[in-house]
Amino acid sequence: MQDATYDQPAAETAKDPNTVELETPIRRGDKEITAITLRKPKSGELRGLSLTELLQMQVDALSALLPRISSPALLKADMAHIDPADMVAMGTVVARFLLTKAQQADFLNA
Repeated sequence: MQDATYDQPAAETAKDPNTVELETPIRRGDKEITAITLRKPKSGELRGLSLTELLQMQVDALSALLPRISSPALLKADMAHIDPADMVAMGTVVARFLLTKAQQADFLNA
């Protein structure tokens, strides 16, 4: 029996909603970081930070949190040079982490 072949469209890779494609890549020596993946912080990683300031995307609060939850890990020096558009994009991901599932659905549909 012969194997049937089907013409299937190329599978689209699902974009990770927690990965931010940087507008301005970060240079480290001869390497260039073009995307940062963020993970939901645990309560210990929020220590010393104000949830309100994170939801308001205040730069100081984000600059403290992002190195704790980013991959590749952002450095303090990186935080001083991040493109503002990239900071807003990462802040949006962080804000989504702090919402309930119901609030996230409203947030995504707004």
